[in-house]
Amino acid sequence: MRSDDVRSLLQTAVPTAAAGALAAVISGLLVGGKGAVGAVVATLVVMLFMGIGFLVLQRTAKSLPHLFQAMGLMLYTAQILALFVFLAVFKNTTLFHPKAFAITLVATTLVWIGAQARAHMKAKILYVEPDSMKGDKPENPGPKS
Repeated sequence: MRSDDVRSLLQTAVPTAAAGALAAVISGLLVGGKGAVGAVVATLVVMLFMGIGFLVLQRTAKSLPHLFQAMGLMLYTAQILALFVFLAVFKNTTLFHPKAFAITLVATTLVWIGAQARAHMKAKILYVEPDSMKGDKPENPGPKS
């Protein structure tokens, strides 16, 4: 993994973890211990699902750049569906408070997506690879006077 990929991952994971910690505190105060557990589990699920998706998307960008956009759309759709399935499976659990879990799941997902968009906009990504230009050709191929 390249250093700018790690930087982008950190710029998305840290705000998500902070939002999850805040949600755990709020849920713990409003609902009790089960609310805090639900918020922590939701945060971990979001960070796991979105982190794996980020890594898959970066690998796709390197190996199959022509499929990057389609893979991104498919991946985000699959992640949202997987989160809904996870929510449906644990709807009636007694391990944690389901509403605190669901609200934290949605909130941390939105924080992840927002932080990822911000990290991408602030990244200085080259759109031309410097190694691909050879010294054989002149830089300005315009007419000579």
